[in-house]
Amino acid sequence: MSDLFFGTSLFEDFNRLQNQMSSLLSGSPSSLRAARAGTFPHINMGVTDDSVEIVAFAPGIDPTQLNVTIEKGLLLISGERQNAARSDNAEQTRTYAQERFNGSFRRAIELPRDADPDKVQARYANGCLTVSVGKRESSKPRAIAVQ
Repeated sequence: MSDLFFGTSLFEDFNRLQNQMSSLLSGSPSSLRAARAGTFPHINMGVTDDSVEIVAFAPGIDPTQLNVTIEKGLLLISGERQNAARSDNAEQTRTYAQERFNGSFRRAIELPRDADPDKVQARYANGCLTVSVGKRESSKPRAIAVQ
């Protein structure tokens, strides 16, 4: 026989603790660059010597419904994602789970100071929006001749 006795199930206690921690931390991201739950589209962002590269994962969107603008150092991606193709008996179907986001969205991404808003290219292929923002010439590395 064990000397330890818990009035409730140990798993219930851990579950309650986990729920309390989740609710406590749910309002703040885990890092400065972390996205909140439900943020769409998800992005990857990186830099090269010549540009800032952003890839937004936005499958199932008509490229004509995407808007990409730069305003005050922010790259803004907005658009609308329509419902996926539905069956003929859609009005009789009651949805009880939906994991795919549908509707309007807007995502603002802060660009580095050396990004040049006059050098932007955007292309959409295979569900990914790739935006390339060139860097200002003054910010690129250059060799200095020593005399």
